[in-house]
Order: sequence, then C-alpha cells, then structure tokens
Amino acid sequence: MPPKFGTSGLRGLVSDLTDGLCAGYVRAFLQVTPHSGQLMIGRDLRPSSERIAAAVAAAAAAEGLTPVDCGALPTPALALAAMEAGAPSVMVTGSHIPADRNGLKFYTANGEITKADEAAILRVYAGETDCPPVEAVEDPEAVPSYRRRYLSYLGRSALSGLRIGVYEHSSVARDLLSETLRFLGAETVSLGRSETFIPVDTEAVDTATRDMLAGWAAEHGLTAIVSTDGDADRPLMADAAGRVIPGDVLGVLTASLIGADTVVTPVSSNTMIELSGRFTRVVRTKIGSPYVIAAMQSAPKSARVAGFEANGGFLLGFAAEGRGGLIAPLATRDAFLPILLPLAECVRRSVGLADLVAALPARATASDRLTGVETEKSLALVELLSTEPEARQVFFDGNGPEAAIDKTDGLRVTFQSGNILHLRPSGNAPELRCYAEAEDTETAAELVQKTLEVAREAIG
Repeated sequence: MPPKFGTSGLRGLVSDLTDGLCAGYVRAFLQVTPHSGQLMIGRDLRPSSERIAAAVAAAAAAEGLTPVDCGALPTPALALAAMEAGAPSVMVTGSHIPADRNGLKFYTANGEITKADEAAILRVYAGETDCPPVEAVEDPEAVPSYRRRYLSYLGRSALSGLRIGVYEHSSVARDLLSETLRFLGAETVSLGRSETFIPVDTEAVDTATRDMLAGWAAEHGLTAIVSTDGDADRPLMADAAGRVIPGDVLGVLTASLIGADTVVTPVSSNTMIELSGRFTRVVRTKIGSPYVIAAMQSAPKSARVAGFEANGGFLLGFAAEGRGGLIAPLATRDAFLPILLPLAECVRRSVGLADLVAALPARATASDRLTGVETEKSLALVELLSTEPEARQVFFDGNGPEAAIDKTDGLRVTFQSGNILHLRPSGNAPELRCYAEAEDTETAAELVQKTLEVAREAIG
C-alpha cells in the first residue's frame, strides 16, 4: 500500500517512504502553508527517522526555507516550539505502529493540519523530487521549553511523595518524562528501556504488557507506572496495582481537573463522559485528531474547550490557570498533561489513581485490532454490516437485540443490554479496529476478542 494520509498524517512502509517521496510531500506542504522562512523538524527513535528527517530538511532548503533541526523529541514539544516561533513544522514518526513503517506529521504555525490542509497538499503534490542534502540549523531549546510548560503550570513539589515507574521502552520522551517527574518532586524508577524500537499502542494494550506492568507495580512498590507511545503524543498510565487506566478515562479526569466545560471526543470514547455530568457540553466526532481539532475550533469563543481521544492524547483549547501559573492552549495531542495532572490531584487529595477512577460512572472499554488486513477487505466487511441487517444479526449473534446504530466512523452498535461494539478500518495502517464498552473490563475485553474472531473468519 503506497503512503497516504490517514487519521494522523502521512504513513507508509519505510521502503516506500523514499527521500524523493518525502521531499515531494514536504515541498507541497510548504507551497500551501504560510511561513516566515523556516521549517522546524523533529523525529522519533525509529531507525529510519534520521534519514527521513534529512530528506525533510533538504526539501525545506529547496523551497527557500531554513531547516531547523529540533532533534529527537516528543511531537507536542515540536508543535509547541514551532507555534511559539510562528513557523510550520514536520515531525518524522510512525507513532505507535511497527518500525517497518514511518510517517510525517505536518503542522502549521497554528497547530496540526486539518483535512482541508491535507487536500491542499495533495492538489499540488507533484511526485517524488530530488533535493541536495543540507546542514540544518540546530535548536536546543524545544525540549527545555516543553518541560518548563508543565513545571510553571503545576509548580515545584506538585508530585512530592510519589514513586513513579517510567516504562521507557523506545519512547522519544523516556528521558524527558523522567526528568519532568523528578523536577516536580517525584521519585522515579526506570523500567523496560530498549534500544530496539517497540511499538506501544496505548489504545490497545496487549495482555503481555498488562501482566508486565502489574509485575513491576508489585515488585517496586509504585504509586503508578507511566509511559507514552513512540512519539509521546499518547499517554499510558497504570495505577498502583499495575492496572491500565484507559485513555478516555484519563481524558475525563484531565478535562475536569483543568476546568473544561466543553469536551470534544471521537465516537469511540466511553459514554461515561456524558454520564459523569462533569461537562456542560460533549461533542462527538469521527476518529482522528483533525476531526477533534475542527470541532474544538467550532466551539463558542467563551467555551473552555478540551479534546481527547480514546488513546489518551489530550488537546487543550484554552489558557488554564494552575498552582504555578497559566498553561497555554496546545492544538495537538499531548501525553504529558494527562499523566501529570491526575498525579498532582492524587498528591493534593492524598488518594490513589484508583480512587479518582472509582469516582466516575462504572463503564469500561476495551479495544484491539486485526493486523495485516487489507483496508479494502475491512471496508467491505463494515459496509456489509452497515447496510445488511441480516448479516449484522449473524455477525453479532449472542449480543441480543440492537438499540441503536451509529455510522459516524465505521459501524458502532449499541445493544439493549447496554453493551457497545464498534468496528472501524484503521485510517493509517492495514488493520481492522474493534472497540467495546460494557459495565466491566472483563466483559468489554471478551466482547472485543469474540468479535475479532468472527471478523477474522468473515474476512478470511
């Protein structure tokens, strides 16, 4: 499958992401994007990212811009630095997908590109282009500026007394996250560092990883375990028992703690958001941060709006005041805020993460995926189930009568039992995603596995 735009930038196999192809897309991006003469560039820790970043820099120079190398850093750190500089930026990352794939995330000086921006890039894209290599200007301030964002907002000692395990794996934020936690007063324990890239999907944490987290929690006597995906725009957090806290639950906690009155989230997120009664307005979108951002931008100017996805990536749409000062809006997914703010609340109230979660309505979610599934086959299955009631009845046999169907993004079926099943082809990888919601985690997980087994047979 050739590289294409999905729910989070341009993605494809590393073998297909040639220097010429990447340069061609970057030149198209710069031709339709306002700039002040420079392009800021970042990358994750994949083996291919440094090579692709060099191609991005060469393309910027060919368009007459100065390429600025921000190095290996979190995606939100690059976006923040670029917005502060009034410059566009490109992050080289495949996020949570395996290392044989990579991608480009594009940002204007105002934040993540929209679907309209993607269409404009595709209109002027002229194919692969050869650009001579260049030496980029280095920017050593992007990472310290991102760390100061949270230190100034939360204030020193906000995490005093906590003992936090940091699952480092190959996250580009592994050192920065530990440093930030320590600056805020926590004690940290390094866990699972790897020099080989490990694809960590915070929305579909596998059983082996869950068991590993529980083992570490017991072995080290931890308050919590924290981590991110590869480019650190999605959080992973487990409580003192090593139980993973779903990303949309972290989103509810973070949005309420920061004082949001309006929440924007995809249709796949937990219906506990509405049931919690913590927000004046909840807006549901298709899956993908561009859709969340577009809906956030459409909110009334007076709204204190925040957005988040089921993967935990959090978008702040207003300036919020904390113990140490203001934190500015950031129109891209962020992993640090939904990690740090709930932990700070635990210190403030002398409670554990499990206590914060227990105060929310008892609705549990689970998700997983079939990998290596051609997108066309996933689309065909979802189309069949969406349009043929009899096929849907056979496919979902055993779940009882339907109560409602939502086709906002894929097929989401609510049953009279209250259980929910949602099938959706991935927008950036050959995968079929399945999401489930039920009254407890075990039921939700069983629903996902059973549904994926049926889907595997149906797809063949």
